[in-house]
Amino acid sequence: MSLLEDLKWRGIVYQQTDEEGTEELLKKEKISLYCGIDPTADSMHIGHLLPFLTLRRFQNEGHRPIVLVGGATGLIGDPSGKSEERKLQTLEAIQHNVSSIQKQLKKIFSFEGENGALMVNNYDWAGSMDIVTFLRDYGKHVGVNYMLAKDTIASRLDTGISFTEFTYTILQAMDFLHLYEKHNCKMQIGGSDQWGNITTGLELIRKMMPEGAKGYGVTIPLVTKADGTKFGKTESGAIWLDPEKTSPYEFYQFWINTADADVIKYLKYFTFLPKEEIEALENSLAEEAHLRKAQKALAEEMTKLIHGEAALEQAIKISAALFSGDVKNLTASEITQGFKDVPSYEPTGEENGIVDLLTAAKISPSKRQAREDVSNGAVYVNGERITATDYELTEKDRIEGQFTIIRRGKKKYFLIRY
Repeated sequence: MSLLEDLKWRGIVYQQTDEEGTEELLKKEKISLYCGIDPTADSMHIGHLLPFLTLRRFQNEGHRPIVLVGGATGLIGDPSGKSEERKLQTLEAIQHNVSSIQKQLKKIFSFEGENGALMVNNYDWAGSMDIVTFLRDYGKHVGVNYMLAKDTIASRLDTGISFTEFTYTILQAMDFLHLYEKHNCKMQIGGSDQWGNITTGLELIRKMMPEGAKGYGVTIPLVTKADGTKFGKTESGAIWLDPEKTSPYEFYQFWINTADADVIKYLKYFTFLPKEEIEALENSLAEEAHLRKAQKALAEEMTKLIHGEAALEQAIKISAALFSGDVKNLTASEITQGFKDVPSYEPTGEENGIVDLLTAAKISPSKRQAREDVSNGAVYVNGERITATDYELTEKDRIEGQFTIIRRGKKKYFLIRY
């Protein structure tokens, strides 16, 4: 199966500017191609992943990826998908975001060997350009009517669009032209909302490069969930690649909780598992869904890719401990991840008795109920059942001197912090 055939089987290809030409190009040569992101935050989230993972698929087949982080375009803001103007960020903030995102992208691509990835920042060629050069050398080649026909611009005409965001598509087109000219970059990959920007780049290449010059564009479908809710969002917000924003355990849990209706699609989109293995997981989903083999494979592949093998093992350990209730062997770091959203309480130093602690921490509504809970065997300290109402908590009940985990009933966890 060719690369394009594999991409189509995975459902990754949404639009191509020249399908036949792209197939011929990839048959006869190894190309350079790029995908870009604007650093509007200091971390990517999983909604950004699919175009870059698709770019990595090209690298796996011997092509050279160019990874662009838009220090210049990030200062402007893409109007795509927005109904109002973006709040402009400072140059310092954008440069910080560029650095942070570049570190994340370095985990996805290989930068060694003949087709090692190239990391670029469009601020290097656009940041110092004066307005006259921009208007004469580039603006002259892009008609206003041509730009008004772009969906990203046309959709904003009623609500209003500034000249700043109006020119964004030309800035991104300049990126394609620059990479074509300097690095022989022949293709751009982007999300479906980038179609207008990609085709503007092809227009600049056609008009400003020697006769016969040609580029290609491929867009990726918008990732959706079967129930209609937005992909990559949870009650606590976006799923970030930065482990400080979304811990590896939370990241793992997001993927392992994927609905049956979505999991095979996500395995095709996001993992590098071969067709045969994904089809076997699809059969398992149909015949033994309760084993959740597809979800486990998805969670393991994604966590390992973004956070590494050690973080994956830690996430699995935390998950298993929470499922079984055997939490005493967790480290303080693992507790911080796994119990991030659990109710917590900091004792004043006088609630060493189990009944007093349960009441003070509002784990039990009253001392009478607390005594009943303990007597009935419903209370666990670090996974160990406590049945003595006169039980006193000591240093040995503190994990690394920082935490005690109280469980009431089967699933209600509480965290005591010291």
